[in-house]
Amino acid sequence: MNYTHSIRFEWDEAKSAKCLKERGFDFAYAAQAFFDPCRMIFADTRRNYGEDRYQLLGKIDWRLFAVAYTPRHAAIRIISARKANQREVRHYENRTHGHYSGGSRVPVRRTHRSCTRGCND
Repeated sequence: MNYTHSIRFEWDEAKSAKCLKERGFDFAYAAQAFFDPCRMIFADTRRNYGEDRYQLLGKIDWRLFAVAYTPRHAAIRIISARKANQREVRHYENRTHGHYSGGSRVPVRRTHRSCTRGCND
C-alpha cells in the first residue's frame, strides 16, 4: 500500500537568515529533521508561550538537531533550530539504542515564506 504524506513548514525569514549566518544552516535545512524515522518530540512546558510548543530531536546527515516548533493552522511553524548538545545526543542515542543509520536527507522545497515536502512511505 502506498501512502502520500505532505507536511507544510513555515517560519520567519529573518530568523531563518539569522540562523544561517550564525549557525551555518537555515530553517529549510532544519526541517529535514522531521523526516528522521527515529525523531523524538517533547512538549516544551518551560513557560507559557500562549501556544503549544514542542522540541524535536532528529538527525540530518548523521548530525542531530534540536528544532523548536509550534503547530499553526495546517503547518508546522519552525521557531528555532540548532545542533543538539551532548546531553540531547546521549538521550537520543539511549532511546534509539544506536540502531539508526544517519537521519534524513530529503529535499525541502521553498515556497514563498514556507516550504512543502511530500513523501511516499
